[in-house]
Amino acid sequence: MKDHSVPELIALSLQGDEDDETAWEAIRELHDRGGDEVFEAAVRLLHSASSRERGRGTDILAQLGGRKRSDALMAKCADEILSALATEQDADVLGSMGVALGHLWDARAVPALQPLKDHPDEDVRMGVVMGMMHHRDPVAIQTLIELSRDSDEDVRNWATFSLGSQAEDVDTPELRDALFDRLTESNIELRGEALVGLALRKDPRVLEPLRRELESSEVIVLAVEAAQALEDLSLLPLLHGLRDPPGKADSYFRSVLAEAISHLESLA
Repeated sequence: MKDHSVPELIALSLQGDEDDETAWEAIRELHDRGGDEVFEAAVRLLHSASSRERGRGTDILAQLGGRKRSDALMAKCADEILSALATEQDADVLGSMGVALGHLWDARAVPALQPLKDHPDEDVRMGVVMGMMHHRDPVAIQTLIELSRDSDEDVRNWATFSLGSQAEDVDTPELRDALFDRLTESNIELRGEALVGLALRKDPRVLEPLRRELESSEVIVLAVEAAQALEDLSLLPLLHGLRDPPGKADSYFRSVLAEAISHLESLA
């Protein structure tokens, strides 16, 4: 991709479907290349009559400059996306704009995205979660609490993750209750995110649900992480019992388990 010109990379970014790998390789090259030419090309796409082009312009601006991007460049990209967001109607583009604002860490995303939390398209609501997950002001937290009860499982999962471990420094009764409500989910990962969030806040209600997860036939890493965070020594025998379970645990699970056991044993 490094041998392609900016116009050639823009053309490649518009090929195929949303997940086309060649298109995303071109977008990543545009991110890393940065510069005024790429910025101006992305802004032109952002104001195109084609929703496809507006979405790709958003994707390019989302991480323009790559790992070396400056705060000033991030604010400049956010300016363009926020301006376009005010009049955008296409659900796919709105979802991309939410994700982009999440990459740009701009606090203006919170009031801009909050009105979209009840949008009928789940991808738009997912974009709201992504755009707000790094922010800690009350509006962002309240919006994430509401989206943790969303009708779409993926939206609930990401909102629960955002509240549970990403917003560890925020602790309110309403947030804890939102996490507790997710412990009845059928999705084991979603339950795990809620377990971790409650354990980090040392909520005593999590002990028995966590014990049941550790005693179940399928134990995931999140449950082990929650046991470490809760720091309740009564869970040590259950963790010991997971060291040599039937079947094969991967190396990552075993390393997390070993760390949890070591941590709890150090508290004894």
